[in-house]
Amino acid sequence: MEFRDSESEAAFRGRVRAFLDAEFPTEFSTRLVEWGLFNGVGGPPVPGFMEFLKGWTAKLNAQGWGAPAWPKEHGGGGLSVKEQFILSEEFAWRRAPRSGGIGHGWAGPTIMVYGTEEQRSKLLPRIISGEDVWCQLFSEPGAGSDLASLQTRAIRDGDDYVVNGQKIWTSGAHRADMGILIARTNPDAPKHRGISYFLVDMKTPGITVRPLVNMLNSHEFNEVYFEDVRIPASTLLGEENRGWYLATTTLDFERSGIATSVAHQLIAQDLVAFARESAHGRAAMATRPSLKHELADRAIEARVESLICYRIISMQDRGEIPNREASIAKLYSSELDVRLATTAMHLAGSHALLMARDHAESMGGRFGRFYLHSTTSPIGGGTSEVQRNIIAMRGLGMPRG
Repeated sequence: MEFRDSESEAAFRGRVRAFLDAEFPTEFSTRLVEWGLFNGVGGPPVPGFMEFLKGWTAKLNAQGWGAPAWPKEHGGGGLSVKEQFILSEEFAWRRAPRSGGIGHGWAGPTIMVYGTEEQRSKLLPRIISGEDVWCQLFSEPGAGSDLASLQTRAIRDGDDYVVNGQKIWTSGAHRADMGILIARTNPDAPKHRGISYFLVDMKTPGITVRPLVNMLNSHEFNEVYFEDVRIPASTLLGEENRGWYLATTTLDFERSGIATSVAHQLIAQDLVAFARESAHGRAAMATRPSLKHELADRAIEARVESLICYRIISMQDRGEIPNREASIAKLYSSELDVRLATTAMHLAGSHALLMARDHAESMGGRFGRFYLHSTTSPIGGGTSEVQRNIIAMRGLGMPRG
């Protein structure tokens, strides 16, 4: 694997760094952040940070970085996969927030390819500007890993479709303005057919969002219920009964996972700094010498993760599609998240039980929250078991069990 910036890529990296130097204050790059949550972007409020974010999207859009993979004619940056990788990497090292989410990554690209001119002109600008937040209404209680088994129904009734069913694990549905919905429109067709793709206003009567509260007594996931929800036929995207194929549409996105890799390297650095600089950290290291080896292992593993990401981006840059490599990266990253959290707990000792953000000796309660959050990593985005099956079948040629 060869990974070096070309002359033009090095110039682009310099441009990104210069932008961050000029526009992203240093005090925000060094702020305490929430480990394991949104790649370290979230966390306790920092004076002035929320006010600063109000104008951040506009600054990114002015550079064409609000939606870097989108074509320029739709308001994006039209960046190559390598340039997207550089942008993600440099922003991650500065702990600078990026635009993104379901709207940028899923809804927008699919609307570009399959939408009518009216749908494109109405919806795409609102995604770029941040006016509309989107959620993904795909998974159901009986259709998670086997999504094609979904049972939510959409029945045509004149100029409308009437939707009934339930979605689950819908991230951000409680904050979403719009949702991409796949529902069964032909129950007699084979399960991968007879599914249609809709663009749904989340304020439509009959839609109920209920929170799924996690161990941190907060929530990002939700259940969403549809009870005789009438949505206009104009919200159908593409052809009826072809929604499964639309759901797999993406642009030429950089999906190496480099932002998570950098976040893990930053976490390892934070843990080493705690071990060196805090009285409790030094005491823990003195009484438990094996912690030095744990910290060294985590730092090495985080670096190995970055090399896996480099392999993936090198493949994408050559026009290849990472398949088993993407599953390897997801599996490795998820389980490293758990190992990092476990090492953090070992280092914190009894202070890991302090969850309040005003406990300085526990780094604002980050140890315990990181550990609890890490338990979701091997589940979200495709379980570790599913990833191992993909690696076994597509990477090792093993038969389906």
